[in-house]
Amino acid sequence: MIVTYNWLKEFVDFAYTPQELCDRLTMVGLEVDALDEIGGNLDSVIVAKLDSVDKHPEADKLTVCQVNNGTEVVQVVCGATNHKTGDLVALAQPGSVLPGDFKIKKSKIRGQVSMGMLCSEKELALSEESSGIMILPVDLPLGQPVFAALNRKDFQIEIGLTPNRPDCLSVVGVAREVAALCDKKLQLPIPQIKESLEPIAQQTSVVIEDTDYCPRYAARMIKDVKIGPSPDWLVRRLEAVGMRSINNVVDVTNYVMMELGHPLHAFDFKNLQDGRIVVRRAQEGETFTTLDNQEHTLAAEDLMICDGQRAVAMAGVMGGLNSEVQDDTETILLEAAYFKPTAIRRTSKRHGLHTESSHRFERGADIDMLAVALDRAASLIADLGDGSVLSGIIDNYPQPLQTPVLTLHAEKVEKLLDIPVDCDTIQTLLESIGLQVVPGDSTTSLEITVPSFRPDLEREVDLIEEVARLYGYERIPATMPV
Repeated sequence: MIVTYNWLKEFVDFAYTPQELCDRLTMVGLEVDALDEIGGNLDSVIVAKLDSVDKHPEADKLTVCQVNNGTEVVQVVCGATNHKTGDLVALAQPGSVLPGDFKIKKSKIRGQVSMGMLCSEKELALSEESSGIMILPVDLPLGQPVFAALNRKDFQIEIGLTPNRPDCLSVVGVAREVAALCDKKLQLPIPQIKESLEPIAQQTSVVIEDTDYCPRYAARMIKDVKIGPSPDWLVRRLEAVGMRSINNVVDVTNYVMMELGHPLHAFDFKNLQDGRIVVRRAQEGETFTTLDNQEHTLAAEDLMICDGQRAVAMAGVMGGLNSEVQDDTETILLEAAYFKPTAIRRTSKRHGLHTESSHRFERGADIDMLAVALDRAASLIADLGDGSVLSGIIDNYPQPLQTPVLTLHAEKVEKLLDIPVDCDTIQTLLESIGLQVVPGDSTTSLEITVPSFRPDLEREVDLIEEVARLYGYERIPATMPV
């Protein structure tokens, strides 16, 4: 799981440096595999101004630029066409090493000296595509490293999660752990949705034929959406966690999945026959073409999302080519559902499809985060796509899952961990990670309500392990009592 330092800070007001944060996370069982500064090796790429831009005397497609780097004016030969005198640009000075191990040297191009290179966003790994060199805002100070000047300094943190911690497959999940470490409050995003007067119930419906594989399915609808590229902040954030930008709608679903941990899927509503959703098992031998244009022969155990006539998504794994969001899409049906982990695991393995979505559903998504993620995504799609969210939400949840309650005995904690700990201390530790704790039947016991985002907590010993890691493994005696 990849998160970024700045993204975590949006949810927790902590004071740790990036390295301190990684050390603390590792000590509570979230082992950090890598810490990388985004743009950290590009300090020699600086803000510069084009004092003049002239045609190259020996090459029609090149220009010779006099570039002011804040301390001196140097000459750079450039092959782009989108720059002019007065522009601020990103100057890679000799000695710079760009992404891909591309070394910048003083050179001579068609007889003209070039003291570096004017960079595009792609060359700085700021985007996957670029049509010319990067033109910077006019108010940036000359000579300052570009990443610092643009306030794009950040740190990428890669965490090696064990399969039993699906709650940390999101920025919010990791932030919850950080909040517990520094005794700060977790600040969750609160979606603000402006709904139209038109009710969603008049446009579509949801039927769940298999409530074992799909206990809950919710949907919202957004009309008059304009499909287009995502804003820079969204593209940068997705790329920072290893995801590629596609369009504003798909990017929002990926962004919310990484932020809150719950996968979402957007359908082009006009391509849903009969305008409704049916969740059912596949028919043995039925064929289905996924978004990657691969045809799959389905088994009767595969759970499918269907419209009135045909399958439109492989539940929890990948959408269908027949209902994908395209440039002419105007109405979005947005799905947020909970699928049985074993069902998704079998389908994913059977068809050789492992996606970010299936990865989360296989390990156990948070059924109570579903509606929050749906509202968060609907709000962002409406904002970024100038759409209108229909009033209401379809939330088909016929048999709510039972919330487990476990009993924890303080004397067992003391015996197993060999530490002096009372009920008050245990309560403080467990409440810091979102568990509900009340006194038990005896003065040395507690009743713990396990939240839906922690499906791994099933027994008393699981709670004792939580106490151990939050108390601090380093504070527990190395020799356990006999």
